[in-house]
Amino acid sequence: MNAFDELAGNFSRLPGIGKKSAIRMVNWLLKQDASYVQKFAQNLGSLQEKIKPCSICGVWTETDPCPICSDSMRDKSQICVVEQSQDVSTFEAYGEYKGLYHVLGGLIKPLEGIGPSQLSIQSLLNRIKNGGISEIILATNPTVEGDTTALYLNKVINELGLPEIPKVTRLATGIPVGGDLEYVDKRTLSLSFRGRSSM
Repeated sequence: MNAFDELAGNFSRLPGIGKKSAIRMVNWLLKQDASYVQKFAQNLGSLQEKIKPCSICGVWTETDPCPICSDSMRDKSQICVVEQSQDVSTFEAYGEYKGLYHVLGGLIKPLEGIGPSQLSIQSLLNRIKNGGISEIILATNPTVEGDTTALYLNKVINELGLPEIPKVTRLATGIPVGGDLEYVDKRTLSLSFRGRSSM
């Protein structure tokens, strides 16, 4: 396998990139200025070294804690629980939510061998135990796995036995069932957030 095929193979492993798109990308890179390609390679090579999950919420960040957790203007009584770090970017883009986040790192998927212990659930429970949280917003995708994870989280949060259990809410169903938060328009996301319901 030559360098061209190897790089095309690497690109084709990216989400949403097929073999033809990968080949187009490699051809495009070959036509670019050498300094751009070198900078691109440096950025890619240092990506995992520079960007790590926030030790508090789990969002990808260069600083720890992340800018959201460090922001004194955020509402620290609310935690919005999401599946992946990119979901935080989706919420931040629409700009109405001013609370904190917690990234699970996936969803409960028994058929794939992913249970609660593989997710960042214990650290969420620890944050709740530390107090000061009045609402947990479950913003998992409206899929079977997302609903299963939300029901499980609601159960374990209510079983904490705290004097003041935070209210657990779920985003309204303006988001299509089986949809993905990453592709929801801002207006629908905003309405879903406002219309969230108690679990």
